[in-house]
Amino acid sequence: MTRGGRPQSIRVRLTGWYTAVLFLMLVVYAAATFVAVRHEFLEQLDEQLHDDFEEAEGFLTAAPDGRVVLSGDHHHDRDGDEYRGADAWSATGEPIYRSGASSTLPAISMASAGSAARYDSIVANGHQWRTFTGTALVGGRAVVLRVARSEERLREQLAEVLSVLALGLPLVVVLAGLGGYALARRALAPIDHLAADARRITADRLHERLAVPNQHDEIGRLAGVINDTFARLESSFDQLRRFTADASHELRTPLAVIRGMGEVALGETRTPPQYKEVIGGMLEEVDRLSSLVDTLLRLSYGDAGTVRLSREPIDLGQLARDVASSLGILAEERRQRLDVNAPDGVRATADRLVLREALTNVIDNAIKHSPPGSRIYVRVESTRSDAIVTVADQGPGIPVQHRDRIFDRFFRIDEARSRDSGGAGLGLAIAKWAVEANGGHIRVDNGTESGSVFRIVLPRAEASITNRHEIDTQHRRGHP
Repeated sequence: MTRGGRPQSIRVRLTGWYTAVLFLMLVVYAAATFVAVRHEFLEQLDEQLHDDFEEAEGFLTAAPDGRVVLSGDHHHDRDGDEYRGADAWSATGEPIYRSGASSTLPAISMASAGSAARYDSIVANGHQWRTFTGTALVGGRAVVLRVARSEERLREQLAEVLSVLALGLPLVVVLAGLGGYALARRALAPIDHLAADARRITADRLHERLAVPNQHDEIGRLAGVINDTFARLESSFDQLRRFTADASHELRTPLAVIRGMGEVALGETRTPPQYKEVIGGMLEEVDRLSSLVDTLLRLSYGDAGTVRLSREPIDLGQLARDVASSLGILAEERRQRLDVNAPDGVRATADRLVLREALTNVIDNAIKHSPPGSRIYVRVESTRSDAIVTVADQGPGIPVQHRDRIFDRFFRIDEARSRDSGGAGLGLAIAKWAVEANGGHIRVDNGTESGSVFRIVLPRAEASITNRHEIDTQHRRGHP
């Protein structure tokens, strides 16, 4: 429903639907009322005809010569009434008496008169009549008696009822439409206020919220949902701003180093070995920059859901030992010891390469943040439904206020130390994505004495297989 090419407002459409439905209901009600009133009027007319029949029957008498006649009082009462009439006929079809307007009615058919009384509607001289025909016994002789009443008065009364309904129905519909529009406008007024408030909230004012006058009605719940959406948008915008600032800083640092090294090298003439040293330093920064860009691309692919995983049952203990072996050289350089307790048989359903990257980042993070000469513990265990990898270090630990952000991109607790060691603050973010992509979760706690404890929880392959076997068994047994 449009007006001038623009969709009409909700209140107009509600009023239109309300008016249309009400109009149909009133039409049905008016039709039912008219039918009921007409039926009631006909019943009253039939009762009057029955009374007329009994009255006329009382005036029938037997004459001394054996004929049936009507008394003079009844004759005088009926002759001047144009809306009533009475007929009396002998069983042989001879007219005994015709009074009032009955002279305009057709004669009674003796063949169809019968013995059962009946009501009829007949048309005579353009007028509608209602008749009641029955048989009466007078002095042992059967007489067919018919009384009649004109339906003109009935039609006039029905016309008045119909006029009232026809004139009152549009008036009621118009008044109901105006009232419905007023009610719709009043009911939808809070939505206009919500729209006005929401229109003022921009990307720079996401901290503002909509006013919720009543949290228990539909509009209040809608406002609550919109406020929750604004809260999520505010959080996302804050994360995007931090990510953009941190990414710009991380990209700007190696570019500034490359530029500085180039400018210094061009400032004065150097020997070939010196130029090689400068170019080598520049290539190291380029490698760091390329690694950072590759990592950001992988995270963006993960956010977009375009990374295809090949999940299969893998031996989590063997994977943990392989990762620890590959990182053993880094631990030896810092005089650290990797203590691995990873028994065989703990199987998890995951993508091997993606999960290996998660374990590598978590163990590498423990090596970087643990002091020289410390020990790093890697444990693999299982429960009834989960496979768990625990990585515990003896570093400074993570303050409680930073645990919610430790997996954020570019987040560092110690900015200077992390950057000096070559970290970009993306390792734990990748680890979180890799674990969650495989249907698991990762969390961090402080150790009992010092350091941090990272726990990676994944679904066990045996639990998945057992669940599928139980479901298949139930289906074979006919259970739902």
